[in-house]
Amino acid sequence: MAERGALRVLSLYEGFFSGGARVLHSSVVAGLHAQGRQRHAVLSIHDEVRRENTVQRMVDDRRYRQLAAAGVRVSSLGRSTGVAHDPEALTDAEADVVARELRGADVVLSLKEQPLRLLARHDRLPDRPVVACLHRSDPEHQGSGLGHLLRAADDGRLAAVVCCAESTRAAYQAAGVPAHLLRVIPNGVDLTRFRPARPARRLAVRGAHRLPADGLVVTYAARYDAMKNPRLFVAAARELLGQDTTAHVVMCGAGMSPTNPELTLDLARAFADRPDLLGRVHLLGVRHDMEQVLAASDVVALTSAFGEAAPLCLIEGAMCGAVPVTTPVGDSARIVDGIGLVTGLDPAEIAAAWLEAGARRDSLAGALLAARPRFSHVRMLSAYAATVERAHRGLGLTLARG
Repeated sequence: MAERGALRVLSLYEGFFSGGARVLHSSVVAGLHAQGRQRHAVLSIHDEVRRENTVQRMVDDRRYRQLAAAGVRVSSLGRSTGVAHDPEALTDAEADVVARELRGADVVLSLKEQPLRLLARHDRLPDRPVVACLHRSDPEHQGSGLGHLLRAADDGRLAAVVCCAESTRAAYQAAGVPAHLLRVIPNGVDLTRFRPARPARRLAVRGAHRLPADGLVVTYAARYDAMKNPRLFVAAARELLGQDTTAHVVMCGAGMSPTNPELTLDLARAFADRPDLLGRVHLLGVRHDMEQVLAASDVVALTSAFGEAAPLCLIEGAMCGAVPVTTPVGDSARIVDGIGLVTGLDPAEIAAAWLEAGARRDSLAGALLAARPRFSHVRMLSAYAATVERAHRGLGLTLARG
């Protein structure tokens, strides 16, 4: 229940679909709303999107249901990627909706920079301080988003830019965002959810997914996207399964299912010489029980080529007791320092690192346990709350006087 006089905060989303940024931001919004000192709402541009060879509806999304269950009001402009829209312009009716939502807010949070285009018609919109929340390290790959971010800074609307990683801060400062606006709030996760499983539970989950009681299990939690480099993961999986006759690999996320023709083609090509090995490749698609899947794994793998900042899959997997193995993107090396391994982009090298990580899992258990406080979402929520309050006290008062 929000306290009387609670700060009113509106989050702008491009849409609801699978991805770590939405998982993270939605947990922040739900957590801050539950604390009562801030009253949060969400406005999404789209209520349906087509991504990773799937149609993802807002009302079906777990993040939407999480927010609704927490009492956060969620509304949408009603756009669909299946209908032609000018992505850079609002209709008069849409501008009226945005204006109404802004009048009910003291501070605006933007999930990534793209939704800032909703504020482009600022001559018709109420002034509110904006905090942009960034979760990648490649501003050059964000379409017109960087331009909207820089324009918001030039207009004086941008109160702060939250970066989930040092790599994000460095990349956006180099791209022209004023350094004084940039602040790093490292990602965190709910440690009561992401934790190692008891041996009996671990065996039960393995059995449910036809995984061996013993034997190496490597899990890949990512959407099917060039940034995530799924073809590299598949190539490394071919190397691993050819060397270790007891190993299995698990692929989770949007597009990681037999219904994705691109993924099935990747697998057919990589395993053309040994199709029998495909029986140890498990395509689980989008999962809502990743804490169980990760707790049943020995290794959590990331093979991304670019764009990553502080990947949640590495943190979630490590907190569940899986050893993280990652390519050197974003802050990944910082995240796994002392608890995991960093590899290059060679499939054979990656497979060898997975084998090493599996062999070292028991010896790294103590380090994984000791790292838990570093990744607590409690610390993260406190930092976000303080940033929102500073934005309101500072830029919010300036805009009100203007």
